[in-house]
Amino acid sequence: MSKSIAIIGAGVSGLYAASLLIEKGYDVTVFESRNRIGGRVLSQNGFDLGPTWYWPDTEKMITQLVDQLGLLAFPQHATGDLMLERQAGVIERHTLPPEQTVLSMRLEGGMATLTTALAGRLPEGTIELETTVTSIRQTEDGVSVTVEAGSSKTFQHVMLAIPPRLVSRISFQPELSEATKAKLSATPTWMAGQAKVVAVYDRPFWRDAGLSGLGMSWSGVLQEIHDASAPGGYGALFGFFRLSPAERAALDQDELNRLVVEQLVRLFGEEAREPRDVLYVDWSSDRDTASSQDAQPLTDFPVYGPITLDTAWAGRLSLAGTETDSMFGGHIEGALRSAIRVVEQL
Repeated sequence: MSKSIAIIGAGVSGLYAASLLIEKGYDVTVFESRNRIGGRVLSQNGFDLGPTWYWPDTEKMITQLVDQLGLLAFPQHATGDLMLERQAGVIERHTLPPEQTVLSMRLEGGMATLTTALAGRLPEGTIELETTVTSIRQTEDGVSVTVEAGSSKTFQHVMLAIPPRLVSRISFQPELSEATKAKLSATPTWMAGQAKVVAVYDRPFWRDAGLSGLGMSWSGVLQEIHDASAPGGYGALFGFFRLSPAERAALDQDELNRLVVEQLVRLFGEEAREPRDVLYVDWSSDRDTASSQDAQPLTDFPVYGPITLDTAWAGRLSLAGTETDSMFGGHIEGALRSAIRVVEQL
């Protein structure tokens, strides 16, 4: 009989781990509380509202996987000048030296094509959507996993593939030690306090003016802006917010969109005033991503790495996810590396 494994979370690390384990002959069930796969990977109409890039010069795992899955990649548009907004009413145009541009790649159709392809490698019925795990309990036969609806199933091993801070929402028996709880709680969820907006246009008009679509601001609602256009498709600009989660929550969607568009007009001209669509997601308000702790803006890049769980759970419970990778924590590369690390330890 094949060894049964439960994976909690159908993001990149959970889906990749599931595909690796099934190749090895394991019986795998993936529990996902959302009504979709992908975790923080989210694409709408081909535009990314979660992670967008990977860097082929240093991130070999995702580069190889994209090739293996037959996905189409293209370089981030970086030709043209940068627009800088140091303070309100002061706009500067700068030319970046070529050596300051690092090659980053995107996927045609958005990064969700990666998670869709990974899920496509799994047998039908492997993933259970809208299924929230509430408790994990050791038994004589293995590890019993109970979901919100009340049903339980026993596995030989459980892999947590969710942000470390969200582990506290699950009840464990035996209970995790206070030291382990503290380590999990102290690990920030990458980009959980952020929001992302994409303004879609008929064409990338800023390129006509010799602009790259890159913008930086210390006074607008958006702090960092990039060209989000796809080859041969609509033009698009996406931005990360300078506003905190609390400041964003104080504005309704129409007002937030208005402020975004006004800033794009200041930086890229009047043609930015009439987007055909504005896409928005606030990850800080997504219960399956953020905890209350993630509402506090990060002041430094987090130090990520593997989190050792209690010896009472040795061989029964493991933790994957991009926040557990010491080299590429926060990136999709880190999520993939964490999946391999946990699978190899089984």
